[in-house]
Amino acid sequence: MDENPHVGEQPPPAEPPPPGTEPTSPPVDPNPGDKDPGTDPDPGTDPGDPDPGPVVTAGPWPDEPLVNYSSRYELGVVRAVAVDDAYNIWLLDGDRLGVLRPGENTPRWTSGVGQAAPGFGSDKLALGSTVICGGSAGRAYVGYSTYELDNAFIYSPDGSSFPGYEDPDPARFDPVRYEEYKKGDLDVVRLQPDGSVALETHLGRSARSNGPQDIGIRNTNDHHFDEDRSVLSCVKVMRGEHKGELYIGTNHGVTRIQGLTYNSHRHPVWFKPRPDGGVTQMAGYTYALGIAQNGDVLIGNEWNVGVVTPSKNLADWDKVVDSLNPEKLNSFIPEVNSQEEMDSWRAIQQTTGGSYYLASERFGLWRMDISRRSEAHGVKVKGLPTDSLHALAATDDGSLFIGTAGFGLWRLDAQLRLTHVEGVDGVVVRQLLYDPTVTPAMLYVLTNKGLTVIRGH
Repeated sequence: MDENPHVGEQPPPAEPPPPGTEPTSPPVDPNPGDKDPGTDPDPGTDPGDPDPGPVVTAGPWPDEPLVNYSSRYELGVVRAVAVDDAYNIWLLDGDRLGVLRPGENTPRWTSGVGQAAPGFGSDKLALGSTVICGGSAGRAYVGYSTYELDNAFIYSPDGSSFPGYEDPDPARFDPVRYEEYKKGDLDVVRLQPDGSVALETHLGRSARSNGPQDIGIRNTNDHHFDEDRSVLSCVKVMRGEHKGELYIGTNHGVTRIQGLTYNSHRHPVWFKPRPDGGVTQMAGYTYALGIAQNGDVLIGNEWNVGVVTPSKNLADWDKVVDSLNPEKLNSFIPEVNSQEEMDSWRAIQQTTGGSYYLASERFGLWRMDISRRSEAHGVKVKGLPTDSLHALAATDDGSLFIGTAGFGLWRLDAQLRLTHVEGVDGVVVRQLLYDPTVTPAMLYVLTNKGLTVIRGH
């Protein structure tokens, strides 16, 4: 379908703040010229200097170099882990959501929230849960999977047809098919005072209002298309201009989220020739997702790799316009495979030294160089005991941590020395989550045996 947005669409009203968090104005000084001498700025401080920001602390969790959290806090083995802005640790295990709050010794578990409430299956709201990502304090986002549609177009109640929507016919509307919008996608959940978890909303507010706002994620440029149905990956922006935003990788692209509002989608694609002379757009599943050192969004799917500078405004994310979202790369890596063959990218990162790295489920670790917008090249990093990789994390000391399937955690340091990381329980690394907002920084390592946290990188 046409990836260009419709003209005349307007963003929805801004998300209201939760009760009790509304900003308040400072008291007005009735005599602004008559200040208490004791409140004058320090003579050595320029009142015009920017706010240095919050002081970085060790945070509420142990600052030991390595801790097995599954053992110490009785977490068990889980599918995914996340951390919110209050440093609550969120756990995902099938239809269960767990939260380990600072100061507590065990997590509190809640089952059957949101999409998981009716159970999982092809006749339910989801086939299963997939990922979890931390949000603002006490908030998390839970991703789900479902089957793809042979045809992603769904008629609205008026029955108008794509692309002009000038021929309404309510007889075309199928209320059963309309319910497909609600399957899979993303729940937003909230931590309750007693430590349990409740559904806040099933994400459904598009950044440009072009249709119903309560039916889940669908294309922002045309709500009739339900292409993004399964959430496969997620990443939270930890610093910089867009701190706090979320990106999710789906079966069709990358959706960007601010609070309870989304814009879907962007994707690196290629076009496969058809026997009839036409072409088919090939988007691929987006498992590889990262944030570059300068805030660019790093994307890797089954075939292609993309680098996009995010737009200032959420409403512009899906617009393929260089003045809004410069696309720095949309290419395959010819040293790995031809365009038609799958590369199976599962992770993408950029180190502090500026190098891009890609991890494949089948072809190992690759350092990538961008030649131009439509061309990139790769060099394989040798020395790992397997080519089956699941996760990457670039840390502030210049290292790249590498999660393997079968041989545990490895580290490529700033001097490009490759070593196995000792002390991490488990041989299959499922997820790496890096939190630089505390010092020492925390690297969450989730394996087939549980969660270990490494600090100091």
